[in-house]
Amino acid sequence: LEDIKAPECFYIEEQLIKKMSIPVFHDDQHGTAIIAAAGILNALEIAKKDIGDVKVVISGAGAAGVSCAKIIEVLGVKHNNIWMFDRKGLLTMERRNQEPYRGQFAQNSSPESLEKIIKDADVFIGVSVGGVLTENMVRSMGRDPIIFAMANPDPEILPELAQSVRKDVIMATGRSDYVNQVNNVLGFPFIFRGALDTRATCINKEMQMAAVYSLAALAKENVPESVLKSYGVNEIMFGRDYIIPKPLDPRVVVWEASAVAEAASKSGVAKDPIEDIEGYKTFLEKRFL
Repeated sequence: LEDIKAPECFYIEEQLIKKMSIPVFHDDQHGTAIIAAAGILNALEIAKKDIGDVKVVISGAGAAGVSCAKIIEVLGVKHNNIWMFDRKGLLTMERRNQEPYRGQFAQNSSPESLEKIIKDADVFIGVSVGGVLTENMVRSMGRDPIIFAMANPDPEILPELAQSVRKDVIMATGRSDYVNQVNNVLGFPFIFRGALDTRATCINKEMQMAAVYSLAALAKENVPESVLKSYGVNEIMFGRDYIIPKPLDPRVVVWEASAVAEAASKSGVAKDPIEDIEGYKTFLEKRFL
């Protein structure tokens, strides 16, 4: 599914999953969340921060924002440490029942500004509008702030502005002209490869998490010469400027599709479960590499 606005997107996906025994996947929700989550895991590792202790501020409470909140909570971020904003401001308890999808992340707080709440935050996830995050806000964040400014084409803050006030920032955007691009092309083609090869009846949480962990792990591997040539560089190494695999890395299909297929097989949703995962990886390598 693509380009369905919130909150209708949540209801439509829920109903389709209930009515059909085939994989249903709203890319605006889960694609963005899976790629971002993989990058956030690696950024937290680099920053030497425990995911259970971090404060996360999310700007944007639509399809991508709510899905990002859900997936980082599964990864270990405490529910009360997720602060979500939309165009109306901070999601507070008075909106919880009125807006059930985004309302699940309502805070028991009086209405507060983004400028106030972002103080000492460890992670900022932007899926909203350009320019919403200011230099002063970045200054006020905790050490080694992690900023995923994913609004396109204009991110919530430009990387050069964030880096001008914080040399310790770890940045990601949705753009290809900056490092750490969060690009959904790293997700849905390979998630569906694993799902279709096992004839999975759905794409469940186990499969989504397998995709997250596979992408996070691949970013730590040595990058082959063919990928370096594609990007016209001599070296790409795991670190602040490389926390997510490159979209043109052909190894993604092997790592991610096999992880998803294994999760589908083990979680019981595969009609044709794959027992020999190493053999499946070899098949993918021969076909795609």
